[in-house]
Amino acid sequence: MFLNNSKHSKLFILEANMKPYLQNLTRLFCVLLFMLCGCNTQPGIWKNEKIEPEKRNEFHDRNNHALELMKSGSFKLLTLMMSKNLRENHYAEKVAGRIGNFLNDHQYHLHGEYYCVNNHPGDNDIKITNEGINNREFQFNVDEKETYFAFYLPENIANQDIITLVFSKFGYGWKLSDISIEPYRINGKTGPELFESAKAAYHKGFLIDAVNDAALANTCINPANFWHYACDADLKSFYSKTGKMADDQYPTPLMIDLLPTRPRIVGVFLKTTEKGAFPLVYYLSSVKLEDTTAIKKENKQLRKAIDKVMPGLNQDKKFVYYAAFNQMPSSEKEVDRFDMIDTLR
Repeated sequence: MFLNNSKHSKLFILEANMKPYLQNLTRLFCVLLFMLCGCNTQPGIWKNEKIEPEKRNEFHDRNNHALELMKSGSFKLLTLMMSKNLRENHYAEKVAGRIGNFLNDHQYHLHGEYYCVNNHPGDNDIKITNEGINNREFQFNVDEKETYFAFYLPENIANQDIITLVFSKFGYGWKLSDISIEPYRINGKTGPELFESAKAAYHKGFLIDAVNDAALANTCINPANFWHYACDADLKSFYSKTGKMADDQYPTPLMIDLLPTRPRIVGVFLKTTEKGAFPLVYYLSSVKLEDTTAIKKENKQLRKAIDKVMPGLNQDKKFVYYAAFNQMPSSEKEVDRFDMIDTLR
């Protein structure tokens, strides 16, 4: 009996000595588990290199895989990366196809990325400051705690459409929750920068330029559905005001009495090319389009007169495009035209 008690005593002592060790081991395990599972899961927003390197590499791998699938037109495989809601969006395939076409036409680079951990589901925002007139806010509504945004831009072109990839962490893993491609820069300028150009033109008395630049600004003022510039409301008000002023000041058709042939301007539009967006003047001519020599002569005279009729139209631009018609152009039927380009610089 004493021998057995002795054994039990020794075992009890051994177990008692092991308890602090086991407790420390348990604490260590809990700390390691927290470190592995809890990195960057506290509420916050991380941008670019501020994102934890290992996590950032994982995001880049997902981005590259998604972009490659779009570039190759492999939409069915891309759906495996999509959230349930995005898969059910009937526009998703068209958007993915358009992104794929742009990727095949241009070299793109990562312009910026944001990793957001939400405190609670619902409305969230990311405020981007210290960028002057380009200050902006991302306003989004998500039920998931973790969201990642990536933006890609083409290189070395004047008109840039921005590709947006949004990944959210669902109960079934990280999935694409949104994709889009929208205008970001035109003539090398963002929406707010174009708005500044429009206001500057307006103060110079260049009303048509003001309207055109405001129209371009309006085109790229929301590069993604959650992207909002601070000047958004002011731009829309300015565009509406100047558009009405232009309609009142330049009723169409506008007779150009300075020319002996008295052409009539029926509209000034914007022509978008790979080199940028430039004015396109539609006008009715009494000169037969078949007489190309006479049409070109009249157009040279119109180029000299246009700055008096519409100040600023042919200033500070690379090109102004002209289209001469003998019949009123119509969206209902195609009519003959003669196209010409005034290369200014």
